[in-house]
Amino acid sequence: MSAAPVNRVGVIGAGLMGHGIAQVFAAAGAEVRVFDPDREAIRTLHERIATNLEALREPPDALVRVHAVDSPAAAATDAELVVEAAPEQLVLKREIFAALAAAAPAEAILASNTSVIKIGEIAAAVERSPGRVVGTHWWNPPHLIPLVEVVEAEGTDPTVAARMIAILEGVGKVPVHVRRDVPGFIGNRLQHALWREALALIDAGVCDPRTIDVVVRNSFGLRLSVLGPVENADYAGLDLTEAVHAYLLPHLDRSTEPARGVRERVARGELGAKAGSGYLEWGRGDAEETRDRLAAHLVDILSHT
Repeated sequence: MSAAPVNRVGVIGAGLMGHGIAQVFAAAGAEVRVFDPDREAIRTLHERIATNLEALREPPDALVRVHAVDSPAAAATDAELVVEAAPEQLVLKREIFAALAAAAPAEAILASNTSVIKIGEIAAAVERSPGRVVGTHWWNPPHLIPLVEVVEAEGTDPTVAARMIAILEGVGKVPVHVRRDVPGFIGNRLQHALWREALALIDAGVCDPRTIDVVVRNSFGLRLSVLGPVENADYAGLDLTEAVHAYLLPHLDRSTEPARGVRERVARGELGAKAGSGYLEWGRGDAEETRDRLAAHLVDILSHT
């Protein structure tokens, strides 16, 4: 590790996000202790990390630095950084942070991987040195997606946010500083604004669900990794942007509730890939194929950057 090394990291959660976060720090040289109440998640922890490392053609050395522990306190004791990657439940996260604050050294950074919950709401459970609580929103899969949003809440010590950014840079991530603690931060607000319009178009009968994905994948989706929306607006010309927005924005969806199609499908138990159907039909192995296709695409992109 380079810019701001941490030698001891705790991770709360060994699931979809937690095992990848643990992998990143272990691969950079830190000793990582991982807790998860789900024994199956712990049992398969090393196996999943080994699979990730193999796909990246990286040596398995990091595995010896990942240790399963039996409590949040054990993960936090003597840690310089603890990352919480538990389910998106505010009450649960507050319970975890109360335990971490009691067990971790006073100077340890306590970071939440929440993707939408305001960090200040989570930090309300921390009585001892609440200024060390910061948001670190990693993206799935965390060992492949470079970005991490570092969220500075109203009560966060600015030096903690700066230190967290330096740590993430030191392990090869691309951190950005979210200077206001707003729900969804930056990335998810952008992403779900797109999803809202996409699902509204389906509800309005403009097109079927598959057409939405065909349009995105074969048009502006191709350029998004090269040309972000602000650069694109400048590139196209702000006079054109103003003219398009003046005509189009009044017609875009502005609902503040989940789309009708989402609510109806949830009520019927059509929850997507895990249930076999959602907006699309998912057969046996389809979810795994999608996961592997995404991972292969990301590995290919990263190998050329």
